[in-house]
Amino acid sequence: MPRRKRSAWYLCKGPFSLEDENVMKTIKRTALGGLAVVSAGILLAGCGAAPEESAGTGDGANEDAAPDFLPCIVSDFGGFDDKSFNQLSSEGVEEAANELGVEFKPVESNAETDYEPNLNSLVAQGCDAITSVGFALAPATVDAANANPEVDFILIDDLGDTDFDGTTDAETIKPVLYDTAQAAFLAGYLSAGYSESGTVGTFGGQEFPTVTIFMDGFLQGVEHYNEEKGADVEVVGWDGSTGSFTGGFSAGPEAKTVAQNIIDQGVDVIMPVGGPIYQSALQAIKESDRDIALIGTDADLFVSDPDTEDFVLTSVLKNMHLSAYEAVMASANDEFDTEAYVGTLENDGVGIADFHNFADKVDSELAAEVEALQEAIIAGDITVESYLD
Repeated sequence: MPRRKRSAWYLCKGPFSLEDENVMKTIKRTALGGLAVVSAGILLAGCGAAPEESAGTGDGANEDAAPDFLPCIVSDFGGFDDKSFNQLSSEGVEEAANELGVEFKPVESNAETDYEPNLNSLVAQGCDAITSVGFALAPATVDAANANPEVDFILIDDLGDTDFDGTTDAETIKPVLYDTAQAAFLAGYLSAGYSESGTVGTFGGQEFPTVTIFMDGFLQGVEHYNEEKGADVEVVGWDGSTGSFTGGFSAGPEAKTVAQNIIDQGVDVIMPVGGPIYQSALQAIKESDRDIALIGTDADLFVSDPDTEDFVLTSVLKNMHLSAYEAVMASANDEFDTEAYVGTLENDGVGIADFHNFADKVDSELAAEVEALQEAIIAGDITVESYLD
């Protein structure tokens, strides 16, 4: 079945509307002793306003958009309201659909057994580009891609049997990955410098590479701080090979128990890695009656979840909104390719968020050191190891 020829598209000149007061507040840079940390409002903003409805008709979109192009997206079992990677990816696909003036189809998975039927259902409905969110969907996505070569597949957070040289066992999959170890390195260094107890912690949902990559970077950042300062800040919950995991990616008793166990070891900074499990950590922090800072992952929690405003020091960001948006737009313009995209500090695919309410609590010299570290990583003067190397 030949693929349809799609109309051209264009990018707007700026990633946000200057008339949007809330956006302007979000994207404002805060000078922190020379460190201007870009907020998630910038990193996660796309080009054009998002539609008000989850699957609209794209009223007011450009007239050159392809009216027969159908972008679709499948969540993992975290759902699109996880205030994390599912939500960010969905917003990117939604923005592309709105700019193209077409509908889009979002489908939530409630369990792993939903992945294959959800993908097959979207293929049957005529989707031209299907975004699968999360490494857990990789096997089902590879099978669907091999069975339906006329459809473009965008796989978030997994290689999908694709090598970095561009060769692949599924010729219509675009792997989108993020070297979050680089950004987590900055968060680890920051946490070590911020900590007064000399103990910081991290834990994950399940021990998958896309989870432990955060923890690896965080650990390396703390170790670099110790080397530079002659300090002995301890990391609880991950030593580079073993650590604390909840067994899943849902906020619940298991996640809260793991968070409490780490808090009980005297940490005053904690980084949960695994979508909604941060909510359980936040609850444990509130009940501890101690001054403990939270490090978010994927999204800027200060922006995505107002309940964290007084607790989140910063967040380790993955620019999933923009990368999902760009991949869908490339598909719509017949410019789709299957070369693996890897988000880094250099290409703004990863980063750390603004310090927000903690701006006055972070020493200006520490903030400047974090900024310098970011430049050193980009320049290649500091190497942060990860499974993507």
